[in-house]
Amino acid sequence: MVAPLETPAARVPKAAGFNCPSCGAAIALHAQGWAVSVVCGACGAQLDATDDNLKVLQYGERVTATPRIPLGTRGTWKGAPWEVIGFQVVTISVEGTDFSWTEYVCFNPYRGFLYLSEYEGHWNVIEKLRRRPEREGDGARPSVQLNGTTYKHFQTATAYTTAALGEFPWELRLGDHVVGHDFVAPPYILSAEASGNEVTWSLGTYTPPEVIQKAFGLPTPLMQPSGVFANQPNPHADLPTRVFGRFGIAVVALVAMLVLNVTLAGNRTVFERAFTVTRAEEAQAAVTEPFELDGRTSSVAIDLESDVDNDWIFFVLSLINESTGETREITRQLSYYHGADSDGSWTEGAKRESMRIASVPAGRYFLRVQTEGGEPGKTAASYTLRVRRDAPHYLFYGLAIVALLLPAVMAVLPSASFESRRWAESDHAPTASGESDDDE
Repeated sequence: MVAPLETPAARVPKAAGFNCPSCGAAIALHAQGWAVSVVCGACGAQLDATDDNLKVLQYGERVTATPRIPLGTRGTWKGAPWEVIGFQVVTISVEGTDFSWTEYVCFNPYRGFLYLSEYEGHWNVIEKLRRRPEREGDGARPSVQLNGTTYKHFQTATAYTTAALGEFPWELRLGDHVVGHDFVAPPYILSAEASGNEVTWSLGTYTPPEVIQKAFGLPTPLMQPSGVFANQPNPHADLPTRVFGRFGIAVVALVAMLVLNVTLAGNRTVFERAFTVTRAEEAQAAVTEPFELDGRTSSVAIDLESDVDNDWIFFVLSLINESTGETREITRQLSYYHGADSDGSWTEGAKRESMRIASVPAGRYFLRVQTEGGEPGKTAASYTLRVRRDAPHYLFYGLAIVALLLPAVMAVLPSASFESRRWAESDHAPTASGESDDDE
């Protein structure tokens, strides 16, 4: 707001009619006794509303800007009636580019003044503060505190009045400027406006355009917001909380299922034997003794453990139903290497592996084991083969956690993107050049 803090008169003003001393056009003062200046809509002259003859403060030109809320419009805000009596265009220049927004003065003879601001469809309802916020932080990115809420510095800029119409509770002249410091805590914005030795604080509340339209009974919908505004509430702010809350519930359920699975799983060892394989040119396949897989259809785990040392061995395992001949085949390689180099000791591979075959019906089975491979010079290797019935499985739960975590992580992106767009318009826009965070 380009305006000092007004001090309302004690008396209730009455509407009065005057003629512009510059062009003779009729002027009706709605806030006589409260208004300090008035701008003639016919010629743009700025007049002294406290002078009985409306002394000319500054000659101007007819304003061509059209208020989205016409002067004289009456509305209701927080149960009180208000009339729009003033309109101004305020401009700042950022790196040689001008940005302008509009502000409206609303008047109630018993409550004083209320202000509206609009930029690219973003509206704020603004009230003057009677006390200063408390400063919390200094440096490149200061913050202030008001009523327990912390407001972060958004931008500092010099704002100029570039057009005006109607009545104002301060002495208005085109070209008037203030240095504004904006601090945000969506949906609120705190603004400190310094003009000379006077500093005025105001509090703005972000308000959707349809709410403004309804409050002032406007027949035509107002422009929808474009882009992201400084104190615009993040529409995705609660999405990560909601998604992570559900993620937590799902994780608890998965853990409970895992505990139940491990508890109920029989995990019975039905076969175990040690083998020695000779590295012949064509190694013979080993066939185990038959073993019984009883109970319901469930999983079978096959554990392999070998003494390979700087060596490897490849296994082809065939689980065969003795009665039906049905075969299930899996392959695995065990390898283990170690040594030392300029970086120190190192190891690679593992001497043991576990494999799982799902949904194996009850019956009598045996394993056919074919081995191959090995380093030159290695003549033999030993390994132990173990078969477990109804073994608990963990892969499903790991995949489920990953599947649940993905949407939880994705839920953060819209909120983070919105905040990135917000702060990209501030004095603290993040840089893409990897500069020091000291600027932040």
